[in-house]
Amino acid sequence: MSERTPLLHYRLVSSVNESEQPSPPATEPSEQVPGSGGSPRKQRSSPQRPPQKLSVFFGVVIPTLLSMFSVVVFLRIGFVVGHAGLYQTFLMFIVAYFIISMTVLSVCAISTNGALDAGGAYYMISRALGPEFGGSIGLMFFLANVCGSALFVLGLVEAILSTFGVPEDVTVTATALQVLPSGYWWSLLYATAIALLCLFVCLIGAHIYAKATFIIFLVVIFVLLTVFISFFIVKPTVVTLPGSVVNMSGFPTTANFTGFKLETLWGNQWGGYTLDYTTGNMMTFASVFAVMFNGCTGIMAGSNMSGDLKNPSYSIPRGTITAVIFTFITYNLLSVLVACSCDRVLLQRDYSFLGDINVWHPFVIIGVYSSTLSAAMSNLIGASRILYALAKDDLFGKVFSVAKRTSRGGNPWLSVLISWFLVQLVLFSGKLNTIASIVTIFFLLVYAAVDLACLALEWASAPNFRPTFRYFTWHTCALGIIGCVVMMFLINVIYASASIAFMLLLLLLIHYLSPTSSWGYISQALIFHQVRKYLLMLDVRKDHIKFWRPQILLMVSNPRSTVGLITFINDIKKSGLYVLGHVQLGDLSTLPSDPLQSQYDSWLSLVDHLNIKAFVNLTLADSVRHGVQHLLFISGLVLSPELDLDLPHFVR
Repeated sequence: MSERTPLLHYRLVSSVNESEQPSPPATEPSEQVPGSGGSPRKQRSSPQRPPQKLSVFFGVVIPTLLSMFSVVVFLRIGFVVGHAGLYQTFLMFIVAYFIISMTVLSVCAISTNGALDAGGAYYMISRALGPEFGGSIGLMFFLANVCGSALFVLGLVEAILSTFGVPEDVTVTATALQVLPSGYWWSLLYATAIALLCLFVCLIGAHIYAKATFIIFLVVIFVLLTVFISFFIVKPTVVTLPGSVVNMSGFPTTANFTGFKLETLWGNQWGGYTLDYTTGNMMTFASVFAVMFNGCTGIMAGSNMSGDLKNPSYSIPRGTITAVIFTFITYNLLSVLVACSCDRVLLQRDYSFLGDINVWHPFVIIGVYSSTLSAAMSNLIGASRILYALAKDDLFGKVFSVAKRTSRGGNPWLSVLISWFLVQLVLFSGKLNTIASIVTIFFLLVYAAVDLACLALEWASAPNFRPTFRYFTWHTCALGIIGCVVMMFLINVIYASASIAFMLLLLLLIHYLSPTSSWGYISQALIFHQVRKYLLMLDVRKDHIKFWRPQILLMVSNPRSTVGLITFINDIKKSGLYVLGHVQLGDLSTLPSDPLQSQYDSWLSLVDHLNIKAFVNLTLADSVRHGVQHLLFISGLVLSPELDLDLPHFVR
């Protein structure tokens, strides 16, 4: 089909020509050495080494498992069962995993809809909802990963100091193992050293990160096995409870690990909310649920590595669903074992009791250290990938332009350095509670945005939205959005409101400052879908003269000399249909290309400049009369018998 084909619409020709880019040659012509028999000369510069890609297990399953486990599996299971009871614990896990499962279904649907580049959730949201929404959510997701990495680093420091740190209270006698100095600056020094270790691993690349997390994964799984085995082989014992900030007379100082007893299970069936011995705050269903939900917010760890996966569309759905099912089964089995063998006092007053009843006490400490370190690395490398994707898209101009640089292996090393620097700044806060809630809320906001992107694509009935993963509907997307928003306000109303306001501010800034993208806007697809639906509902047999509206086709030869007429007709149209028509004389079969394709955008700019509500239709014809007939047909104007159409003779 040539450019002179009359049936080829000029807008289609324009879009095709714009999308076609000259492809560089596969290989440069090699020089031949005289007398070498035509053998090509060896290239002087070695080609760039292709980056090593990750499989489903190493790239998705392991990072997601370690991010979801973190320290919750070792330090918060007893807290949840002790306060909420076994039945309410089951209910909490069902609700939490229902919320994240709805988001997982949306992630699987979008990730199997075609090629998926670096950026994970940001790439999914931006390509579905447009640059404004995607850029604002992407920046918040980047900050959430940065703060999450700092959160896990601080948690690891606190875990180390609780075992090896000198007590800050001079009245408490230090043990032989407690030799590390404690205090704010010492804690900052330890946190900086851990952050540097994470930086070193992430700078080498995703491949060494996958190997490091695999070793940590083996350690965590081994520790989990020892925890499960300990419930069966450790004999009943009395556990000494740690100190408490709550000063209450008659408060017990010891509790029992009873082994498997029916009496213990009956005592832990129902809720028994009391004061938290570490903070002195009264626990409720909402507060316990918020703490437990922090262990379920790592489902994006695998999709963040989308640019480093061999086949993201294949790996992300299978790896993420596998990790979610495995963690759900593990959490519930551990809850049953805890409820059957531990007194409620032990669960409520000693969050590290799993180490006290383990076959070897340091096993649980090693598990806590390993899982926390892996979560910190996962968030750091995830933040760097999101920053790299933001920089490549140029949504923030020159602010993130330096983050585009990569190594020979494709590792965005400068993005890793910037992410580490921001993590280091967050570490100066020094307290977990100051950033824990906002991190969870940011993650929930991203999950809600992924659900919204999938919902918008489904509602718009976009022809290019044909995911191979079909186990989702718009109902699952809507339930995911509702669940995430409810959880945000359940955790902290002020932080949730502030994060939404921050997202809207970023959305406005990107809308007015960023360049126009060629990704497509889901809003246009939704508008088309709704307009088509209502046009089909419009029944001409029900027209009545009481609701008549003018339908005006204004023929314009030279818009420069008819600006006054254009604005005058706009003022008198009274919410009617207003079309600006222009006829150019010519024959498409004798021209090299359609001359109107370069004029259409200029006419639309004129409509925007004059601030009028009108459509634009251009046509190429051999005469003005034939051109006007074409415009009447393509404009869809309904001409009544008494309408007098005066067509003055004009040409361009």
